[in-house]
Amino acid sequence: MCTHRTTIVVTRSLAGLFAVFLAAAATASLAAETAGPSSPDMSKTKQGSGKEAVILTPQPPATPRINGAKVFGVRPGRPLLFTIPATGQRPMQFAADNLPAGLALDPQTGQITGRIAKGGEYAVTLRAQNSLGEGRRTFKIVCGDRLALTPHMGWNSWYIWENHVTDKIMRAAADAMVSSGLINHGYMYVNIDDCWMVKLNTQDAVLGGPLRDAQGNINPNKRFPDMKALADYIHRKGLKAGLYTSPGPSTCGGYVGAYQHEAQDARQFAAWGFDFLKYDWCSYGQVAGGNDRAHLMKPYEAMWAELQKLDRDIVFNLCQYGMGNVWEWGRSVGHSWRTAGDLGGSFQGIPAALFRDVFGLYGRNELQKYNRPGSWNDPDYLLLGYLSNWQGGTAPTPLSPNEQYAHVSLWCLLSAPLILSGDITRLDDFTLSLLSNDEVLELDQDPLGKSALRVAKSGDGEVWAKDLEDGTKAVGLFNRGQSEAPVTVKWSDLGLQGQQAVRDLWRQKDLGAFGGQFTAPVGRHGVVLIRLRPAS
Repeated sequence: MCTHRTTIVVTRSLAGLFAVFLAAAATASLAAETAGPSSPDMSKTKQGSGKEAVILTPQPPATPRINGAKVFGVRPGRPLLFTIPATGQRPMQFAADNLPAGLALDPQTGQITGRIAKGGEYAVTLRAQNSLGEGRRTFKIVCGDRLALTPHMGWNSWYIWENHVTDKIMRAAADAMVSSGLINHGYMYVNIDDCWMVKLNTQDAVLGGPLRDAQGNINPNKRFPDMKALADYIHRKGLKAGLYTSPGPSTCGGYVGAYQHEAQDARQFAAWGFDFLKYDWCSYGQVAGGNDRAHLMKPYEAMWAELQKLDRDIVFNLCQYGMGNVWEWGRSVGHSWRTAGDLGGSFQGIPAALFRDVFGLYGRNELQKYNRPGSWNDPDYLLLGYLSNWQGGTAPTPLSPNEQYAHVSLWCLLSAPLILSGDITRLDDFTLSLLSNDEVLELDQDPLGKSALRVAKSGDGEVWAKDLEDGTKAVGLFNRGQSEAPVTVKWSDLGLQGQQAVRDLWRQKDLGAFGGQFTAPVGRHGVVLIRLRPAS
């Protein structure tokens, strides 16, 4: 959530059943394999429309496979928590070779905890074993001055719970992160958005009360009786806890902000045990004193400086919707920054915001050069599954299944933070398949940290490509048009020559070797996501 929205007081309705849509192994709308894959005809939303959404993601194997980030940043002497994300049949045993001094691994949960006293890079071999075999992966721990060496993955409360969030809801979200298996694919953050503090100028006995205690420490409202206990609960799940505030006198929702209490609030957040902070511009515009770059940077510089002093690592997300070309300076004061307004500011406007605004902004090929490990452009959350409809209830995402595939594909190509903001406790099979395709997620978590460029555009067809650490290339063939159309990627646009082996990442299927170019029919607002490597 960012500014320029109206605070809405609604009554949350959780009633209603949801349909679970199963995949067909193949559909009549798919082209022959020799011609490359096509997007299925998924022009309508899946829930309540009578149209089936086709699940392309295969089930992970029963043998152990380690997923998620291959590199992890921590500062010297700060507490580390990392849960090895692994799919496969349970029970499973975990091990790690060459863990640096100060760290320990729980072999039952795969949780690595402790502190590293000495800075440096440590090459660790992670191992996961069950009755069917063993999976291994090299994992680099970088103990230095930079966090978020890959884009953060997790969940945020705003687009489903907005101003109705509670301690119980946050605990349920942490439970669901584990029970759904998302933790096994690298998702780790469970983040409270706005409305956990005391609300200004209200007579509501639950939301109102003293803004701060006698020592000036910020008070949560009565929906959050014990913030430290909440953070501890999330940590025991092997996950990380995040929260939200504003540098202004009030948040976007009208709750007390951090203005003139920045240092004290930062210390309080650390004492409670939080690992992530979203800092939303909101009312700060009333006290900023100007709108040039110095004024836009000032509140983020102030909080960034306070976070560096803490005996705890807190990933810092700037939410100020792209003002002053934040991508040009965000790295100096944070780990990620929102590049535009709220993707879900208007429920029915989500598809247009995605296909007009996000594609348009990132398609200029200006933002990508500022993306790198520890520094991420943030186009907003993944708006999948059930969302708040801003009218007192919830509704399935207005994105069609094709658009949902395009949504996740683009975010992974851009190396954007992958933060789901739909109802994590009501994930149907289709939504879960979008969030758990490890070959797709690997693009987002690639250690090189490159962001895709739009390398070609012809009519409504677009080709986006990014370089990966192993020398291969990820390519998205997008169709922003209203009907199915072929989209072609030419090797010359990618600086490639000779035969290239093409792999369909959503289907996790090799398509063969192609010379010069590759063409696939792509459905309305759809995508075909591939990876290229020399055929030899």
